[in-house]
Amino acid sequence: MTNTNDDEKVLTQHNIPLTASEMGFLWTQYINDSLAVCVMKYFKSICEDKEILPLIENSLSIAEKDIKIITEIFTKENHPIPVGFTDKDVNVNAPRLFSDVFILMYIQKLEVIAMASIGVAIGVSARSDVSNFFRNLLISVSELHDKSRKVLISKGVYVRPPQIASPKKVDFVDKQGFLFDFLGSHKRPLTFIEITHLFINIQTNAMGKAMMLAFAQVCKDKDVKQFLVEGRGISNKHLKKFSSTLTDEDLPAAMSWDSHVMDSTVAPFSDKLMMFHTTTLIAVGIGNYGTAAGTCQRMDLSATYTRLSAEIALYAEDGANLMIKHAWLEEPPKAVDHKALVKKMK
Repeated sequence: MTNTNDDEKVLTQHNIPLTASEMGFLWTQYINDSLAVCVMKYFKSICEDKEILPLIENSLSIAEKDIKIITEIFTKENHPIPVGFTDKDVNVNAPRLFSDVFILMYIQKLEVIAMASIGVAIGVSARSDVSNFFRNLLISVSELHDKSRKVLISKGVYVRPPQIASPKKVDFVDKQGFLFDFLGSHKRPLTFIEITHLFINIQTNAMGKAMMLAFAQVCKDKDVKQFLVEGRGISNKHLKKFSSTLTDEDLPAAMSWDSHVMDSTVAPFSDKLMMFHTTTLIAVGIGNYGTAAGTCQRMDLSATYTRLSAEIALYAEDGANLMIKHAWLEEPPKAVDHKALVKKMK
């Protein structure tokens, strides 16, 4: 049997460098955690609910601890520490822009997104220190998600996915119509997998739509405001499409988050932070659509996800160009461009 402690000693002696995957996930986690610190500091300053405040403090503590650990790993590797976001990107004295219920729902949804990303990071991390970091982070994030879920339920604001009757027997698909039965007036009922992805994408768009409404309300740059207004329109269109697919089958669609945005016009965050947060949610949306398209067995739904993915991909490109224009887009670690070095030596 292999001795784990001996393995650790060998790894330490060999001083194995970070892989591209480890470096990339640590870098991304640092950026996201620096954003979370800013957001949670503001939420902490405006939150009045005594059940929600501990969740904010928990989230803030996790992010600050992450930044410290990643900084230590990068310092040992002589890797530059990302800039990310700082106290310059948050105004904790800004008036309330979001309700306490919004903050609670935001925390729960962000932990869901984080758990999916961390799971991938664990799967591609070879070094023990990096793997342990992400495994411990997954525990912390899942515990916070569970706490926020319980508070949502206790307050009666937890949005459950639609319920369907349990099947009476096991059936097997006996015709191609199961995949292509979407032409004409009758479509086969949605499967539970298809319902789940519709629900997830409705929830993500509802959160993104409300955030873009709030950000457009307080941002200073005209181009940023126009970008956010356009994004809110896209989210609203996608929401209607997904919601109608559920309601057409007499299934409930999720509620809007817009009512939890207050009337303040004072920005709690920098335009840079609001743009980055928006583009991050866009990336999550593209990933969700791709997963949904790959798992839905009704071809009309897969085609819809593919078409909508292309639309938000173009929107994401506009966002990236806008961030480049303002010098807000921090460049992630990349491979050495050997061809450029060869040309430089000529």
